[in-house]
Amino acid sequence: MKSWLKITLLTLLGLTGPAAAAPGSPLDWGALPDPAVQNYDDPFRALSPEQFDDLLFAIRLRGRLHQDVGSADERQKWQELLIETEDALAADQIDVDWLLSQREIVIERRERANTSGNPSLNGQTVTLTGFALPAPPDEDGHSVAYLVPQAGMCSHLPPPAPNQMIRVKLRNGWTPAYAHEPVRLTGQLVIAPTDYEMNVVDGLMSMRATFRMDAEIVETLETRDGQTSWSPTLKDRLRAADSRKTGGAHVSD
Repeated sequence: MKSWLKITLLTLLGLTGPAAAAPGSPLDWGALPDPAVQNYDDPFRALSPEQFDDLLFAIRLRGRLHQDVGSADERQKWQELLIETEDALAADQIDVDWLLSQREIVIERRERANTSGNPSLNGQTVTLTGFALPAPPDEDGHSVAYLVPQAGMCSHLPPPAPNQMIRVKLRNGWTPAYAHEPVRLTGQLVIAPTDYEMNVVDGLMSMRATFRMDAEIVETLETRDGQTSWSPTLKDRLRAADSRKTGGAHVSD
């Protein structure tokens, strides 16, 4: 690909910096999480894949031995395997009991890191490039979409962390023409956690979003780069139309 064309395509998708003509403060997705809670001790990160597998195996063996299941010979074998596995972890200076005592602490820290929004962005007017998914209208009748940083999220790929998803209230009646339509949105960004369920591909999915945006300007983007464009299928377009009309059900704020 010619270099000038590649630069043009990357600029359209916001990968080489904001477009100069876009109003508002251009924003990168990496700025959305609260930086104050991103760095925390997580002893599980230090485990190699083999060590993590051994830890899970030890947990499963402990679970079996705590239940009244298996024959005497099976339970003896499980006990031997547990001792062997825990000895191997201990040889790597890994304390299984201590790691298990840290599970709830780490889960809480991960949840905060994935859901907390950057307070410095609350109430700011920004411009953000991403991929829009159509959603059922809001209670007040306004069109709604979700903005995610990567094409395929929430359907072909798992949903992003809540602080990497934005529930967008759209103006002027515009709605995405298909799932994961590339767009550049400008509007006021606020921290307003929501949790809705809506039909995505094979069934209901929880759409947890830390942010809400009241979009005043919507710019649809078109690309020809096979690595960055998202080519909607007929099924994608039909699903988008169904979501705009009847799909999904509001659950809670």
